[in-house]
Amino acid sequence: MLNIEKFISDHITFRQESFFKADLESKSEILNKEIAGKSVLVIGGGGTIGSSFIREALRFNPGRLCVVDLSENYLTELTRDLRSTTGTVVPQVYKTYPINFGDPVFENILSDSGPFDIVANFAAHKHVRSEKDQYSVTALLENNIIKAEKLLSRLAQQPPSHFFCVSTDKAANPVNIMGASKKIMEEVIMSYSTLFPITTARFANVAFSNGSLLAGYLERLMKGQPLSCPSDIRRFFVSPQESGQICLMACITGSTGDIFFPKLEEAQMINFKDITIAFLKTLGYETLSCSSEEEAKTEATKLHAGSTHYPVYFFESETSGEKTFEEFYTDSELLDLTTFQSLGIIKNAPRKTIPEMQSLIQRLTSTLQKPSLTKEAIVEVMKAYLPGFHHIETGKNLDQKM
Repeated sequence: MLNIEKFISDHITFRQESFFKADLESKSEILNKEIAGKSVLVIGGGGTIGSSFIREALRFNPGRLCVVDLSENYLTELTRDLRSTTGTVVPQVYKTYPINFGDPVFENILSDSGPFDIVANFAAHKHVRSEKDQYSVTALLENNIIKAEKLLSRLAQQPPSHFFCVSTDKAANPVNIMGASKKIMEEVIMSYSTLFPITTARFANVAFSNGSLLAGYLERLMKGQPLSCPSDIRRFFVSPQESGQICLMACITGSTGDIFFPKLEEAQMINFKDITIAFLKTLGYETLSCSSEEEAKTEATKLHAGSTHYPVYFFESETSGEKTFEEFYTDSELLDLTTFQSLGIIKNAPRKTIPEMQSLIQRLTSTLQKPSLTKEAIVEVMKAYLPGFHHIETGKNLDQKM
C-alpha cells in the first residue's frame, strides 16, 4: 500500500517536516488567542485545502465549526476523518451543509448560525481545464468573482474578525482565465479590506489534492489504466497539511490587505515526469514510455499480477492557458520577506473601491448574460480590466487528453 504522506516527503517536497513549522511555532500564541473558543465558518471545506485548513484550525480548539461544501461525499469523508483521527477534538457545535454558498439558503445559515469570528472561503474553480468554452468559463467567473463579492457584501452586515479567501500562483502575470479570475478576485476582496480584516494567499500545487493529476494516478492504477503526463511542466509543490498551514497563518496572523506566498526557490520546482517515474518505482514498477495514448491503452490491457512495467504516455503540453513555470509575485509588487521565515507577503495589493469592483462585476455579468456569448468576448472584458492579461489560446484543452 502506498503511504502518500511518505511519498510526498521523499519524492515531491523533499521535506521531512513542514516547511512552515518554525513560523507556526513562533505564531502559536496569537493563533491560540484568535481561534480558541471562536466561531468558524469554512466554505468549500470538504476539498483538500479547505479540509486541511480545518484540521490545522482544530488544533487551537475553536468553539463552533460550520462547514459548507457542494459535495455531500466530501463532507461525509471530512466528518469521518475528523472523528477517526486520534488527538483531533471536534467542537460540540459542528455542522456541515451540502449547499452552494451562492444560493439563497446560504443566507439563512448566516442569519441563523452567525455571526462568525473567522470566515474562510475555499470554494473556487481551480483547474485550467475549467475554461474550455463559454459555459464552463461562465461558471468559473460566477464562482471565483461574482459569488465571492456577494459573500463579502453579506458579511459586511456582521463583520468577522478574520476573513480569508484562497488565491493561486496563477494570479501573478496570468496567462489563463482561471488565473485572471483569481487576480480579479484578489481585487474584489481587497476592496472590502477597509470594512474588516481580509487576507489571501497564493501558492502552488498541493500534492495529491482532489482532482489533481497525481490523485488521478491512484484512480488509474485501481482501474488498470495507463498514466498520462506532461513531460515539460515543472511545478512547486506543498503537502496538503502545508496548504492548510499557509492559509491558517495568512487568515489569522496577517494584516488586512496582505497576500501571502511560500518562499520557495526555483531549485525546489520538480518535473511531473520525474514524480511519475518515482511514483511507479515506489509501487514496484518500471516506467514503460509509450509514444501515443493508443499505445499506452494497449499496453495497459497486458498488465497482470506479475507485471514489472507500467505504461505511461509522456507528452509536451499544448493546451490553452498552460504556464511552463510558476511565480508567486510580479516585479511591481512590494514584498515583505522578513516577518516570516518561510512566507513572504505582498504589501501593496491594489485596493479599488467597492463601487469600482461592483461596476466591473455588473459589466462582467452583463457580458455573461448575452445570448451570443463567446469565450473570446469574455476574454476581451477581462483584458480591458487587466491590461497585462495575456491569454494563451491554442484551441486545445485538457478534456482532449487522457
